[in-house]
Amino acid sequence: MEDTRSVRKVIPSIETLEGAGFLVHRPFPTSALDHFDPFLLLDEFRSDDAGDYIGGFPNHPHRGFETVTYMLAGRMRHGDNQGNSGLLSPGSVQWMTAGRGIVHSEMPEQQEGRMRGFQLWINLPARDKMTEPKYQEFAPGKIAVATPGEGVSVKVIAGQVGDVTGPIQQPATDPTYLDIELQPGARFTHTLPADHSAFLYVYEGAVGVGDAAAAKTIGVHELAVLGAGTEVSLDARAEGQVVSRAILVAGRPLREPVAKYGPFVMNTQAEIIQAIEDFQSGRF
Repeated sequence: MEDTRSVRKVIPSIETLEGAGFLVHRPFPTSALDHFDPFLLLDEFRSDDAGDYIGGFPNHPHRGFETVTYMLAGRMRHGDNQGNSGLLSPGSVQWMTAGRGIVHSEMPEQQEGRMRGFQLWINLPARDKMTEPKYQEFAPGKIAVATPGEGVSVKVIAGQVGDVTGPIQQPATDPTYLDIELQPGARFTHTLPADHSAFLYVYEGAVGVGDAAAAKTIGVHELAVLGAGTEVSLDARAEGQVVSRAILVAGRPLREPVAKYGPFVMNTQAEIIQAIEDFQSGRF
């Protein structure tokens, strides 16, 4: 079907260190894909070795965009320079709007065991970049699960699947964020706005993307940049009885200039210089 989105590009993740030595798999930004409007960064963190994550992410600043932390396993303590604090447990989501500036930390609250999850950065439009920082934080019980077909389970973080609506609201980019589980042989089709950017990232098993006859198989730690269309068609491709899991993310592109420098994302270099000066002067 011509309305079914095909795979425009497959991006393999690279391993890199973030924070105080936190090992992550990163499909973008890399040399293969700088950013994907309105999305700026995706990191998957997963380790059973505390040595990979115990240093966490000590105090660091952000301005001009949003960070989305989705925990699959382990516990992470969040704190910021405004006095906010919270504990992210398995299955919980924190959607932080950094806005005009915030300094925060994300530190593991465990000494052993698995730490696993995702962090996604989403751009803000120019009109919202200097807005007041805020949080949308949801415990696992607030993330509804849809079962749209046999062998299909979808945690709806943002967007809608059938009559299940995710708790996250962001009018600027109207995001979709789905954690999809496909049992062997299962297929899932989801409708998205035709003008939204969309990608699929596989973190367990393998997933076929596109019409059955011409579907592209996406493996673990690979990201599929999806082309135009109104439907995303997925099917489980893992061998044997392995369950396949992936996140499907989409959002309205902003189509604005992007100026980036580390933890600051603005529209011009002058705004980046101002962000650095404001941070160094303690104005965050």
